[in-house]
Amino acid sequence: MLVDHDLLIDAGTGVADLSLSELALIDHVFLTHSHLDHIALLPLLIDSVSDLRDKPLTVYATAATLEIIGKHIFNWAIWPDFSVIPSRENAIMRYQSISLGQSVRLGERTITALPAEHTVPAVGYQLDSGVGSLVFTGDTTANDVFWPVVNGIANLRYLLIETAFPNREQGLAEISKHLCPKMLKNELKKLSTVPEIYISHLKPSQIELTMAEIQACAGEFKPRMLQSNQVFEF
Repeated sequence: MLVDHDLLIDAGTGVADLSLSELALIDHVFLTHSHLDHIALLPLLIDSVSDLRDKPLTVYATAATLEIIGKHIFNWAIWPDFSVIPSRENAIMRYQSISLGQSVRLGERTITALPAEHTVPAVGYQLDSGVGSLVFTGDTTANDVFWPVVNGIANLRYLLIETAFPNREQGLAEISKHLCPKMLKNELKKLSTVPEIYISHLKPSQIELTMAEIQACAGEFKPRMLQSNQVFEF
């Protein structure tokens, strides 16, 4: 998710839709967690723009996530460790650890790490422009800790929430710590006020089925499918 021109939430395959000049403008990447579909293009992003930038790209994530990507991705065996290239003091990439509930102020924007429940350490994010807020759950399953935080956001306008599996695969959703439509409905019932809701993380081969089931069981919340290149203003 590209925010303004300089900030990414996660770095999955959608990053490939950006031009080289657009990639070079990205200064900040906030990772929800370490799974490949959320970090796959981060190594290539850094490699592609390193000679077009005069300052490091900052990667924000929990300490656990930074440890995972440092150990398993930027480890010289899979990809160079750009946090020490050309030197640790003048690196192309730098890590910035964030904690659950911590906010990072970037200009007029405030990005806050929110609770998530997944198979690896994970967070969601609140993006607050000062006028309105967008919340992105990232990958998560049922999570009672998340909703009181969201209900406390007075200027909430948009909620982007995942639903990875159709109802027939609820068991798989529970094991892999995702949501299916029935589980989604139970989660949305915890909202005290209903913002505009968009569904993310749909499996490409099951989009029509999953969205039909969402409309059947959670239609009262008027959820819509998140579209590629969709623009949110807040």
